[in-house]
Amino acid sequence: MLSQDLFIHHVYFWLTDPESKEDHAALLKGLQALSKTPSIQQFHIGAPASTNRDVIETSYQLSWLTVFADKEAQDAYQTDPVHLNFVATCKHLWNKVVVYDSVGI
Repeated sequence: MLSQDLFIHHVYFWLTDPESKEDHAALLKGLQALSKTPSIQQFHIGAPASTNRDVIETSYQLSWLTVFADKEAQDAYQTDPVHLNFVATCKHLWNKVVVYDSVGI
């Protein structure tokens, strides 16, 4: 069983130019660098799966899932220089970001 203290941070990115292989590669590279943030316990970089049901959102280009030990670790991540650099150097790539944060119950 997973700890109820875990903090899950899931981010979905819609690229400004979704057809651009260069922009896709640049965001992927940025997320890979972001994975070096010390407070992250686990991470996953994903793309929409080939599933097709009415309830599945597939219009995004990349997703970023991170697992933190607790909310305090996630708070530290938000102000970590690695995260701040990622936002500063990659924000021009996307036109929409949706974040889902969750904690155990």
